Amino acid sequence: MSEAATLPGAPANRYMLFRVFKYAVYLLLAYNVYAFFTENHAAAGAVFADGMQLGKLIEAYNDSIDTLSWVLLLLVFELETFILADDKIHGWVKWALNIVSGFCYLFILYSFYGYVAEMASLTHLLPLSQPVCDLANQGGWLLAVGQDDYVPLAANNCAALADAHILRQADIHVLATVGTWNEIKWLAATDVVNAGAWLLVVVILAFDVWLQLRHELSNSMMRYSQVIKVLLYSTLLLCAIYWGINGSFLDFWDAFLWLVAFFFIEMNLFEWQAETSAE
Repeated sequence: MSEAATLPGAPANRYMLFRVFKYAVYLLLAYNVYAFFTENHAAAGAVFADGMQLGKLIEAYNDSIDTLSWVLLLLVFELETFILADDKIHGWVKWALNIVSGFCYLFILYSFYGYVAEMASLTHLLPLSQPVCDLANQGGWLLAVGQDDYVPLAANNCAALADAHILRQADIHVLATVGTWNEIKWLAATDVVNAGAWLLVVVILAFDVWLQLRHELSNSMMRYSQVIKVLLYSTLLLCAIYWGINGSFLDFWDAFLWLVAFFFIEMNLFEWQAETSAE
């Protein structure tokens, strides 16, 4: 695919606006790396105030690492499906793209493990062995009010929890009501489903690109691929809607931007395959 290619019949100025919009979405996704890092750093500082083990690093900064890897992988797909001409993707260029995407896949898989580990950690909830206000007097305890959202447990908020059913995590000093834990569990499960669906999307997309570079991506194979990806994108849209209703705005906004970004990649692939078929 050549960067000079344009949408069929589209005026030059309209196509330029389309490209500006596309790369603006990519820049917003790049900014989300910083936004998630800020959010993860604040949560990690609260939960792991006494120090963080290396094994907990991926769990604490899961969103940041995951988003950075996805941004780099998105750029690789953009280079392969739109910016670089077919005859340029060989030799050291092909090796460089493969190495970058390989590292991205490793971190994405590791981040997927982080989401699964976070969900698994929520299955180890224990009842309190002493009154909640006694723990507040001891200090060092956190009250979870949402996913990755904590406040210190103190005298001003423990009294309201006296009659509530409280559970704590087994390995860290975090507690919450049963209702809050259930909400966090659903959000954690949504993270796992979302990450798994995206993994399947990029595996299919990478296979499509590989076939297209070999000029073996037929119209029938393209249709089968599109049907599967429509189901996966629908799942991802449902995850975004769920975050919009029950999660944070940042999660919803990030999910929405990724759907828009990969819509552009799908358009690139569709036009690339159409050009090859025409030739």
